[in-house]
Amino acid sequence: MSTPSLTTRSTPDSPVTPPGRGPARRARSARVRARRREAIALVLPSLIPILVLSVAPLVVGIALAFTDARLVRRPDYDVVGLENFGRLTDNPLFWESLRIGMIWTVSVTLLQLVAAMGLALLLNSGLRLQGLTRVLALVPWAMPPVVVAIMWQMIYSANGGPLNAVLDTVGLPGDVNWLGNFSTALPAVILVGVWVGMPQTTVTLLAGLQQIPAELHEAAAVDGAGAWRRFTAVTWPSLRPIATSITSLNFIWNFNSFALVYVLTEGGPGGRTMVPVLFVYLEAFKNRNLGYAAAMGVVLVLVIVTVLALYLRSQFRHDSTEKAR
Repeated sequence: MSTPSLTTRSTPDSPVTPPGRGPARRARSARVRARRREAIALVLPSLIPILVLSVAPLVVGIALAFTDARLVRRPDYDVVGLENFGRLTDNPLFWESLRIGMIWTVSVTLLQLVAAMGLALLLNSGLRLQGLTRVLALVPWAMPPVVVAIMWQMIYSANGGPLNAVLDTVGLPGDVNWLGNFSTALPAVILVGVWVGMPQTTVTLLAGLQQIPAELHEAAAVDGAGAWRRFTAVTWPSLRPIATSITSLNFIWNFNSFALVYVLTEGGPGGRTMVPVLFVYLEAFKNRNLGYAAAMGVVLVLVIVTVLALYLRSQFRHDSTEKAR
């Protein structure tokens, strides 16, 4: 009598795992975990300085904004809540410095972009001694801000300065106190800011120009497009993402500029060049009101984030509209 063979049937309730699938899946998971650990190990050396030197001071500064901390030998302070921010609303000098700071930042950032664009186009046009010209264009960037400020103080000097000497030679008033006059101090400082920050913008835009295929310009020229038309139809659309990025960074750097303005004018004359960072510095280290100065710093951070968010949103919206077309 034959014995019936027993067969194993898989049912939905008891799925059968194909041979080798379980170990292979575990091996893949182990490899993913290993790659994550390697990534963390690579990022950690650069992440730790950021946390220690940037994030931690920011957190401490925000915490101090809610206290009455003072810069004394034996600090002893209490939590005062929003009192410092309430004092700021009644401080016209701070809001005036914020207005001056926005004028300074927007003017320097836009003029840097325009001047750097012109210089980048010039350096990309195949001039003679192009390498030397590019090195010379980087000289302002390589100089320390304090040295730059002292040099421009000598240029702007009312007593024998080169600028006044040139003006006197061509028959114009040659006794202008550029950094001490209410009407000329801020424009003079803005000019120095543009000169200092232009090289890094130039290098960035020049790198973008070199990535644009020459065939696009040749095709536009064949179609009869002039220089301006080629710039607006070919060059600028290709450079727009790069220009947006460098303009955002320049806005942050210029808004936080301190050493240049401090050495040139120390905020004078009469507060006409008192940018917000300089105002906060004087409040913290001259008046010794750390908590009050920290509250000002928090407001400045919020202003920067808000302005950049609006600017980047408008740029991204413009890019989306262009792609939709």
